Amino acid sequence: MEALDPASLALWIGALAAASAVAGFAAGLLGVGGGIITVPVMFQMFTFMGLPPSLAMQMAVGTSLMTIIPTGFMSARSHSKRGAVDWKLIRSWGPLAFAGVLVAVVIARHVDGKVLSGVFAVIALIVALDMFLRRNGGQVTDGFPNAVVKHVIGFFIGGFSTLMGIGGGTLSVPILTAVGYQIRNAVGTASALGPIIAIPGAIGFVVNGLDVAGRPPFSIGYVNLVAFALLLPAGLLLPSVGARVAHMIPQRSLKLLFAAFLFVTAVRMGWGIVFGK
Repeated sequence: MEALDPASLALWIGALAAASAVAGFAAGLLGVGGGIITVPVMFQMFTFMGLPPSLAMQMAVGTSLMTIIPTGFMSARSHSKRGAVDWKLIRSWGPLAFAGVLVAVVIARHVDGKVLSGVFAVIALIVALDMFLRRNGGQVTDGFPNAVVKHVIGFFIGGFSTLMGIGGGTLSVPILTAVGYQIRNAVGTASALGPIIAIPGAIGFVVNGLDVAGRPPFSIGYVNLVAFALLLPAGLLLPSVGARVAHMIPQRSLKLLFAAFLFVTAVRMGWGIVFGK
């Protein structure tokens, strides 16, 4: 890894601080845990430091999951105060999401970081297009078809969210709106799922990276403590602001904002995979 000159180091710090502010606000506004912003930003910053893309993506995902733990708790707390969290569903999904995380951690240990980038880009693009195209609030069915489907979805959300380094909102928000949840309640419930995914996911990425050479200084496994410290302040302060805004703007506008956000991120990540290093 290359040492950064003072100007480059200042740019690195500034970019992560800005990403933290946007991610913290988005965590409360969209229920996404902030990872969908911080992962691509950290990926670019780690490659800028001279890390190979594969290692950079592993570091970005691991650090993002660690950051989502406090951010998710703050966001869930804000939404819960407004009665927007379905705690019954969280209790049902929690064990299955946890199991999905464990499987994903094992998979992540044996795949190239570029695979994680591809998973991130493809799933984000599919979700964005789905939310753009579905009309009338996006409802497809009235509730989950049955308990088996509900549990499988919880497992799927936990696994793929871990591989993407996100808190689960990217997947659970459109799924919940499809089965009849109002967008605000979907966002609130998604925010409560974030820590359930992020805690075991972050621990797994710490363990997976302990014996890996070439990591940045002040890293524990695939979690970089400097990036975590830079991302944390705004991630703790701004989710409550985003949650307040989520309960003030029209639901259709919130849905389209979420979709546009995902689309831009997916295209940017996909472009990097095809035309990047």
